[in-house]
Amino acid sequence: MEKKSVSIIGVPMDLGQTRRGVDMGPSAIRYGGLTERLTNLGYHVYDEGDIKVEIKERADEGAANLKNLTAVAEASEFLASKVEEIISQDRFPLVLGGDHSIALGTLAGIAKKHQNLGVIWYDAHGDLNTSDTSPSGNIHGMPLAASIGIGHSSLTEIGGYSPKVKPENVVIIGARDLDHGERLLIKKTGIKVYTMHEVDRLGMTTVMKETIAYLKERVDYVHLSLDLDGLDPTEAPGVGTPVAGGLTYRESHLAMEMLEEANIITSAEFVEVNPILDEKNKTGDTAVALIASLLGETLL
Repeated sequence: MEKKSVSIIGVPMDLGQTRRGVDMGPSAIRYGGLTERLTNLGYHVYDEGDIKVEIKERADEGAANLKNLTAVAEASEFLASKVEEIISQDRFPLVLGGDHSIALGTLAGIAKKHQNLGVIWYDAHGDLNTSDTSPSGNIHGMPLAASIGIGHSSLTEIGGYSPKVKPENVVIIGARDLDHGERLLIKKTGIKVYTMHEVDRLGMTTVMKETIAYLKERVDYVHLSLDLDGLDPTEAPGVGTPVAGGLTYRESHLAMEMLEEANIITSAEFVEVNPILDEKNKTGDTAVALIASLLGETLL
């Protein structure tokens, strides 16, 4: 990747789920030395601060199966505008979460500028639920469905248009906890998924080679949406919805290194870091290390 300017945007969002503390995720990642790490790689780094998010105590709980809908949608609109502005300035948008509902705003801002967009969803979960299929009503389990145009209009129409990405231009990596409705939607839409079964059988090198080749044939831009719960809980304990049997620290570094070598990632977000549940900022530090690998840090 050509060394260029990176804009960091924090989104202290904890309204898309119910476990408190993930709103401190952007601070934990910054505390891990993110700016210094990227500056040392030769980037011009601009920290744009945090998007304003309504505090949980004042947020509207909304419908039973769309918790905090209004507050999540409003923050997503602010984020979309900020991401669109950053791309207009020819800077790489690096968004820090916050729960994964923030992808609603990130993708809305990116796709406004980059219409032929591909997405790598690095996650234990599919985040393909809707209010009709979600067991919890937590919106952090819905952003990918909404971004392909499926779900409540307040979520699908962030930025004033829908969809943000075509299902055939999405690759999910690391999935191991899919709800029934999500499995049906994957089969219906043809979203490409590498579950942990495929990662174990093929190995991360093959998974990434295939992912890169698949997207290069189809899209002009690729966004990486990385949920730290994609990693195994032993590697990233500070997440709200840990699932055993996940990706290793080294596999994840390899994935980031291969994406950097392929020079296809044009924007990224790292989400679901919850320092309250963490061990001495292990998960925040891991996020920083993976970002650095994605943006060109090497061992030699």
